[in-house]
Amino acid sequence: MSTLIASDLDRTLIYSAAALDLTMPDPRAPRLLCVEIHEHKPLSYMTERAAALLSALKAEPGTVFVPTTTRTRKQYQRIQLPGLPAKFAICANGGQLLVDGVADRDWRRLVGARIDAECATLDEVRAHIAAVADPVWLRKERVAEDLFAYLVVERALLPDGWLEELSAWAEPRGWTVSLQGRKIYAVPRPLTKSAAVHEVARRTGAELTLAAGDSLLDADLLLAADLGWRPGHGELADAGWTAPHVGVLDERGVLAGEEIVRRFAARAAEAAASADPAGSTGADTAPDAPATA
Repeated sequence: MSTLIASDLDRTLIYSAAALDLTMPDPRAPRLLCVEIHEHKPLSYMTERAAALLSALKAEPGTVFVPTTTRTRKQYQRIQLPGLPAKFAICANGGQLLVDGVADRDWRRLVGARIDAECATLDEVRAHIAAVADPVWLRKERVAEDLFAYLVVERALLPDGWLEELSAWAEPRGWTVSLQGRKIYAVPRPLTKSAAVHEVARRTGAELTLAAGDSLLDADLLLAADLGWRPGHGELADAGWTAPHVGVLDERGVLAGEEIVRRFAARAAEAAASADPAGSTGADTAPDAPATA
């Protein structure tokens, strides 16, 4: 059985120094592998054990690993995940589908046409944000791939109710709003990771889809998968979000990333064994049934 594994990256699979959430004594902390350099400085990490598990997983026949991120293509290309290069990658929250590192123009046109038909324009959304944002707490306003906008804010200074007011304005115009760390995303509703994952599944003939993510922008991805996991931190955890087929991990921070790769490997091995019992090679741990909060 072929398995497609679609994983969010930031705060799901890879972690900045601020997001590692290492609570054990320093001598017991896991060894870390830097997987992203930005402006000549280390930026993102995973544990060495997670890196080894991911490298082995990507080499398994019948397994298609698909990095699935809200990052732009340029931001994604800074990341050097261990193991074989990904044949497919999803960027810009599903707006860009990379095939061997090259953007699929047909997919981008299809996504753009749907957004044009169903949503207010990006210019309208940006103009509204500019009118209601306060320079006291707004640090940056950016556009990603001409598809969506995001703000970098001083979260502690963000007024109570401002995010809810923006969401209420955006919703009837076909846009969704999400707060992730210091970033506020305004994204057209048709722009989803799940749509791009469905396209990769169609092209590869995958029979099982596994997924992981931590933010509200990952909810559609998790719902569309056959099995999914979310870490013990992030927007979904804060909201108490769950679904019957989505496992809720106790682990937080970079150790959650390691556990997610372990769950991916176990389920992929189980799927391969069920298709060809004689070819089973086992997994790092026995597969666990999805748990709910």
